[in-house]
Amino acid sequence: MAIPAEEEWLGGDFVVCALHDEEGRVGWSEVFVWLPETGASPAQIVDIIAGSLSRYVLGESPFNVERIAHRMESNVARSEAAKGLLDMACYDLAGRTAGLSVCELVGGPSVREVPLCALIPLMDTDSMLGIGRMFFDEGYRSFRLKLGTGLDEDVERIRAFRDAFGSGIRLRVDYNQAYRPADAVRAIKAIEPYGIDFAEQPVAAADFAGMAYIQRLVDTPLMAHEGCFSLGDFIALADLGAVRLLGLNSERPGGLTMALKAIAVAESRGMGTVIHNQPLGLASAMHLHLAAARYHSLGHAVELFGHIMMEDDLIVTPIDYSGGRALLPDGPGWGVEVDLDALERYKTAETTTLTE
Repeated sequence: MAIPAEEEWLGGDFVVCALHDEEGRVGWSEVFVWLPETGASPAQIVDIIAGSLSRYVLGESPFNVERIAHRMESNVARSEAAKGLLDMACYDLAGRTAGLSVCELVGGPSVREVPLCALIPLMDTDSMLGIGRMFFDEGYRSFRLKLGTGLDEDVERIRAFRDAFGSGIRLRVDYNQAYRPADAVRAIKAIEPYGIDFAEQPVAAADFAGMAYIQRLVDTPLMAHEGCFSLGDFIALADLGAVRLLGLNSERPGGLTMALKAIAVAESRGMGTVIHNQPLGLASAMHLHLAAARYHSLGHAVELFGHIMMEDDLIVTPIDYSGGRALLPDGPGWGVEVDLDALERYKTAETTTLTE
């Protein structure tokens, strides 16, 4: 990746939440944590929950997600990953209580099979193309290419994919903040003849003005990732004309409650949505329930890479990802069961237990 961070990306850390009720049911959730993106460590997320956010959840009904979200937003600034962790656990517990999937709780599935987009890591062109062929043979027809090492190399990689697979695939690119605004304009305009769905985060995360400058000068829609954590961030970027697409993942913009609102805002402005992340099994299921429930609002294949990038997804029965699509898990809540033995084996800190 082109993210200018000294901390090596080794897959990231995860914080897992188990929300218990008096009947013995448990709602589960997880969030991905990497300091150059998340801005908080796992210990900090646990601390903000233990010291503050838990008081707005403990003793509440898991169905009261709007009330819980409002209280968390009113009393704790930012901290979207921590809020999202609690919000998503509420949905799982509510689904298990009602005997319904989360997808059914939020409107029902429009589809049961969700098309996926393949991630092509930043490498030499031949290696990227080789990975692309592997995914293509598996049934993928959308590809996200990591770019950002220079205009000529960017063009070479995009041209190679378009020449190899023709017009039957959809291409999106991710710059991971690689360029300054003027350079980003040149880089994006250079690949536009090859048909690009959108370009993700071409400039520094905090450079909203730079994103707006680029979007005015290129035809390709922009999407913010590292620079978009909350619903407020997305609205500000949209109002500035800095993005034409919403990007969502499980820790942004603060759980499923806020994600549903963000999709509604995007749709009201004529924008599509990309659901993307590299989660383990719990958050992968969350993404799929969200995608299935709002499928006709998206317009873009979903990006899920945790099952490829991680050696264990911490759930008992893996999600079916065959054929370039993911099958919506059946069952109450997220429809997946946590592998408690694996959770114990991979944990790096002692469990924090909170009660009323």
